[in-house]
Amino acid sequence: MTRATAVRAVLAVAVLLASVVITLTMSPRLGLDLQGGTRIVLQAHDSDTVTADRETTDRTLEVLRQRIDSLGVSEPTLTRSGEDRIIVELPDVQDPRQAAEVIGRTAQLSFHAVEGPSTGKPETGEPPAGDSETEGADGRKKPPASDTGPGELTLADEQGRSLALGPSRLSGAGVDDATAAFDAQGGAGWSVSLTFRKDAGQDWKKLTGEAACHPAGDDRRRVAIVLDEKVISSPQVDPSVGCRVGLPSGTTQITGSFSADEARDLALLIKGGALPVPVEIVEQRTVGPTLGAAAIEASAQAALIGAAATALFITVVYRLFGALAAVALGAYGVISYAALVALGVTLTLPGLAGFVLAIGMAVDANVLVFERAREECADRPKRTLRSALTTGFQKAWSAVADSNATTLIAAGLLFFLGSGPVKGFGVTLAIGVVASMFSALVIARALTEIAANRRFVSDYRGVNGIGRPGAVRAWLVRKDPRLFRRPLRWLVVSAALVAVAVAGIVVRGIDLGVEFTGGRLVEYSTSRPVDVETARDTLAAAGFKDAEVTTAGDGDLSVRTGKLDNDGEHALRSALAEEGGETKKVRDELIGPSLGDELRRNALIALGVAVAVQLAYLAVRFRWTFAVASVVAMVHDVVLVVGAFAWLGRPVDGIFLAALLTVIGYSVNDSVVVFDRVRELWGANRKTPLDTIARRAVLQTVPRTVNTGMGALFILAALAVLGGDSLADFAIALLIGIVVGTWSSVFTAVPGALALERSAKAPPPPAPGKGKGTARGKARTVRRDPLDNGARV
Repeated sequence: MTRATAVRAVLAVAVLLASVVITLTMSPRLGLDLQGGTRIVLQAHDSDTVTADRETTDRTLEVLRQRIDSLGVSEPTLTRSGEDRIIVELPDVQDPRQAAEVIGRTAQLSFHAVEGPSTGKPETGEPPAGDSETEGADGRKKPPASDTGPGELTLADEQGRSLALGPSRLSGAGVDDATAAFDAQGGAGWSVSLTFRKDAGQDWKKLTGEAACHPAGDDRRRVAIVLDEKVISSPQVDPSVGCRVGLPSGTTQITGSFSADEARDLALLIKGGALPVPVEIVEQRTVGPTLGAAAIEASAQAALIGAAATALFITVVYRLFGALAAVALGAYGVISYAALVALGVTLTLPGLAGFVLAIGMAVDANVLVFERAREECADRPKRTLRSALTTGFQKAWSAVADSNATTLIAAGLLFFLGSGPVKGFGVTLAIGVVASMFSALVIARALTEIAANRRFVSDYRGVNGIGRPGAVRAWLVRKDPRLFRRPLRWLVVSAALVAVAVAGIVVRGIDLGVEFTGGRLVEYSTSRPVDVETARDTLAAAGFKDAEVTTAGDGDLSVRTGKLDNDGEHALRSALAEEGGETKKVRDELIGPSLGDELRRNALIALGVAVAVQLAYLAVRFRWTFAVASVVAMVHDVVLVVGAFAWLGRPVDGIFLAALLTVIGYSVNDSVVVFDRVRELWGANRKTPLDTIARRAVLQTVPRTVNTGMGALFILAALAVLGGDSLADFAIALLIGIVVGTWSSVFTAVPGALALERSAKAPPPPAPGKGKGTARGKARTVRRDPLDNGARV
């Protein structure tokens, strides 16, 4: 065992041990789409006096945190997204009406002088709980605000009597604290104590001092505390307070016939009721706990079945070395999972799918190395197995690096341009790429190098799996088909496929998901079977004539509407319950129209940026002709996948976008491997016609392309069958993408490059080792085989 192998083995063992410890001692952080709950996205807007920037949004977030804490939700999460958006996650909350009502209060808290009773008759509304210093609130219905004259604001007090209020004298921003306390000794019961900030305390003292100038029992001796144009409390100033004296900040106490809950609610509304800026709910998603549990179970089954099939496949193809690669694949699963847990990454449903998919894609580097090693053994049969394996790792490095870089680019675009759970897919995909490179270049290399040093493995070429060429390669070499004698005919076939896909987009149209169009999509399960037509008739009779009803899952109903608030959703569910009995909400997505436009725009930007970034990367790494041909093949794949979904009538949503960007990375990955071989062969045979070089490169890389694709196909087929509706569309998009990506890397990218090279004036690439930095006529340094001591006879 060489020193390098020993270092790799020690590093592999250390990382594996750390990963096992993390796996056994830490639990993953599940997103709401896996554990169940409600996710609400709030958009902050400018008010008349305050701009919705980073600072005011942060203050709004803290106010909302106090409101949400009052709901008693277990471990709520509030984070700011960008400059003016707040994301609220409420685990286990299945009915978001109360949460949305508490969160969505947009008015400012204000304090007003009462000018007397009003004769106005405003419309009836429902006030929040409130009370006074001498009387408790009765919680009866009361009317909202009404203007009865210039400068006069009319609101109903706690008893429903209309009061004329003066202008706002103090805003909620001046409240420093409001606490509920129980006076057991004095017998006063529950009360709310107020503390104001310095300047606001003086305003409060002046306001109560002016009210104290009126006789006891007079409405003008009251001070109204208003939230959302509703009086939450209107206490009278105590008779002991003198005219123009007022109440100091620290001694203000609102007393009355409070219950404990009423006192706490009033304190919460006073302290947390003042939002620095108004907010609007632009997105709301609710997932039932059974859906998340089913998704986890299905993904686990798909991962086990797909990984077992992939491991069996590479073991059959590459024998002993394939079995060692399967061991490294298992190690990859442990390492990537531990990395997700250790980094605190929130595991979402698309992220879980990305984790499972990466298992199938993790064999890519091993396949590249093993195919390279097979070539070395075939070209120089007498060289040692260890030497061929080392050369295989060296020559495969360029393709491994480029292919993983393109996948990382796709993952980065998903994270920075994606939304919600799709970001989680980008994170898990990026972690999977890094972990797969470690498992292939460190763990698998250490295992195979140790095995290659064993005489039995080295002597019996049929055992190790790389000593003899594969059956597919041998057949292709024997037949030697002239694939690119007429490259334009392949471009015609690709153009015809694109035309069919475009026809599907034009004729059938693209079924944009609710997050791209705005609206609401709710999935229900019923205790009694309800067919789609009956459900449509029932909802139409209940006033929901525009509701689109389809089947979802195992007999569930999916209802899609335009604008529908939480009360409307409750009425819709009640209507379905009349036909289906007990009706449970499985999934609920509400997207505002502005956010839908934004997500649709961001999706197009993401695709455009993906094309531009991949083109720039390929132009730097390869010739411009190769870069353009690869991007044309990538656009070809995108159009075919979108067209296939149009013909199939499948929805195009955020998860589909994640799959599409992954297809882009996979398509470029395949093209990179082919063009990397073209560049190598062309540099070594500069006088050979390019179409001959391209044919040889394709025939040499087809086994790698097929074997890598098979690993991903096993995983995706398991996800499509076992993943349910949540993951089926994702898996189907990738299945189509991998098939068309394999085709286009050979029959679109290569013919396109050949056509472009006919008009290009650039010379062939330099021979290996004669690139930039090598002086003409100067002997170049030759990398010596690690087992070669330099002796010659």
